Amino acid sequence: QVRLVESGGGLVQAGGSLRLACATSGITFPIYDMAWYRQAPGKQREMLASITVARITNYADFVKGRFFISRDNVKKTVSLEMNSLQPEDTGVYYCAAHYSGHSDLWGQGTQVTVSS
Repeated sequence: QVRLVESGGGLVQAGGSLRLACATSGITFPIYDMAWYRQAPGKQREMLASITVARITNYADFVKGRFFISRDNVKKTVSLEMNSLQPEDTGVYYCAAHYSGHSDLWGQGTQVTVSS
């Protein structure tokens, strides 16, 4: 059974940090490009950071220098370290797995709330 399960969300004050993790099962993790997305209230889901199988990373401009994505092919997890969080970072955070020619796989999301 394919599963992507996010964890690590919660309530944090502005300026604080959180580290999200996405545990996967049922997929051949090393062949998937992985990414983190966010959906803020009333807004569309947006890509925050991605990491390829070759560990090439890409970040949305608005998180560059604050968020860092990493992957562990042994543990089959992808993480997102988030620093200098601001209220506008509030939203539901999702991890996604992408393999060319296949439908993207998504987790159920984890809520991040940043208070001012």
